[in-house]
Amino acid sequence: MAAETKLKGLPRKLVIDGILEEEAAINALKASLKEKVSFTNYLVSNNILSATKIAMEASKEFGLPVFDLNAIDPESIPRDIVDDKLIKKHHALPLYKRGQRLYIGISDPTNLAAIDDIKFQTGVNTEAVLVEEDKLSRMVEKLLEEQEAAMDEMMGNDLEDLDDLDFTDPNAEQKEEDTSSDVDDTPVVRFINKILLDAIKKGASDIHFEPYEKVYRVRLRIDGVLREVAKPPVAMSPKLSARIKVMSRMDTAEKRVPQDGRIKLKISKNKAIDFRVNTCPTLFGEKIVLRILDPSSASLGIDALGYEADQKELYLSALANPYGMILVTGPTGSGKTVSLYTGLNILNTVDTNISTAEDPVEINLEGINQVNVNEKVGLTFESALRAFLRQDPDIIMVGEIRDLQTAEIAIKAAQTGHMVMSTLHTNDAPLTLARLVNMGVPPFNIASAVSLIIAQRLARRLCNNCKEKIDIPRPALEEEGFTTEQIDEKPDLYRAVGCDQCSDGYKGRVGIYQVMPVSDEIGRIIMNNGTAIDVADQAQKEGIANLRQSAIKKVIAGLTSLEEINRVTKD
Repeated sequence: MAAETKLKGLPRKLVIDGILEEEAAINALKASLKEKVSFTNYLVSNNILSATKIAMEASKEFGLPVFDLNAIDPESIPRDIVDDKLIKKHHALPLYKRGQRLYIGISDPTNLAAIDDIKFQTGVNTEAVLVEEDKLSRMVEKLLEEQEAAMDEMMGNDLEDLDDLDFTDPNAEQKEEDTSSDVDDTPVVRFINKILLDAIKKGASDIHFEPYEKVYRVRLRIDGVLREVAKPPVAMSPKLSARIKVMSRMDTAEKRVPQDGRIKLKISKNKAIDFRVNTCPTLFGEKIVLRILDPSSASLGIDALGYEADQKELYLSALANPYGMILVTGPTGSGKTVSLYTGLNILNTVDTNISTAEDPVEINLEGINQVNVNEKVGLTFESALRAFLRQDPDIIMVGEIRDLQTAEIAIKAAQTGHMVMSTLHTNDAPLTLARLVNMGVPPFNIASAVSLIIAQRLARRLCNNCKEKIDIPRPALEEEGFTTEQIDEKPDLYRAVGCDQCSDGYKGRVGIYQVMPVSDEIGRIIMNNGTAIDVADQAQKEGIANLRQSAIKKVIAGLTSLEEINRVTKD
């Protein structure tokens, strides 16, 4: 009996009842620990005892009824509650959930660690339900195989090198592997890696991971339009979120509030892509959006952005001024950051002191002092600007003018010998001036400080391989805003078709701009409390093309379609 006293729980019960020899029980227990399987699993898989016999004995010992797993619909199993690793580790299966109580099927009721671990992970009360080992093994194996097969099917056969991607944190020395031990589910890792690589290859600007009640979808924003690229099982939602949060150094345990992070993916010795990551709790999980930040986009050069010759000259002329304010305006995703960075690259010389305040810094530019705004610790645009002015700046870039205090400091800096560049969210250039007035900036300060306003949009560029020439009646062109001279020249107009080299007939994007210098006359209109309409009328008199007119020029040049400019601009 000395050896028997070493046994406890179900093994001891089997020995006492004479169902299993003591030595056999000890050997089975040791072997199960060595093979990292449960005691009951070892007995059944090695034909030492039947699953039914073990279940009956466990039921007698612990007073638990035996639940027949054949009676449960596998589709009804709550797969998104318990992590696959815990299911595999403890050989335990979530059966059903009632309110704040989760019932777990196990074949060994003495496995209290399974109950505790699952209760801790799910945050709900957990109760054990006794099931037969052979049926439990089959269902667990089937469940895990289905989820892995679903992930592999979505990834296809293009799996080479997905495990060897080099992810590094731009703000930490700690390696990614050190923190990923709790989210090392290989199918999930490979799936996320593939989505990131596909997004880069397709030229996407954003990746959206979106959980819903019955579906989960992944979308890419390609050329400004969202496209669904994958629908992983909804049960994978917590694993996908956890993996991305580990990669971006977020708190994986915090799911109640939004979080921000960054991922750096090194795709070659000389090229790395940054991802700006944001999570937001929704009804059915955390929606995660990754903004893809390609540093090479900031060094494309002004000629690649799509400015007309006269617009380019106006921008370069404003950049050459020693002081003044350049404002870039447009909706989110319209390319404002690239326009500003392009200007900063032109000005970035060894004899110039450039400082930027951004929320957050999107692209790292060598030679420029970039500050990440952090309102939680009091580092606002306003406080960053005040600090810049005490550090002998030549050029200051403010990520966005959001309030009167920031606007006033930026304008004073522009009036006192500094070049200031910033953004505002308005629809066009004349409205930008009206927005500053509405903020409370005195009209005289606006007229004397602001030198140039650029309003912009991004339109999808027609694919040169498949675009098709079309004839549009003269009345229709007149209604769209074409001038008589433009129509008389009988330009070649094209429509999108679509081929294997593009997305719905478009490939890449081109900028559409309204570049408006603040002339003396426009300054007088501002100081006389003129409206945005008055400013727009004066700009037209001075030959400044509005966004619609600039867009029509892109259509005439064959760069985009009439349908596309109707999507991004209006009369």
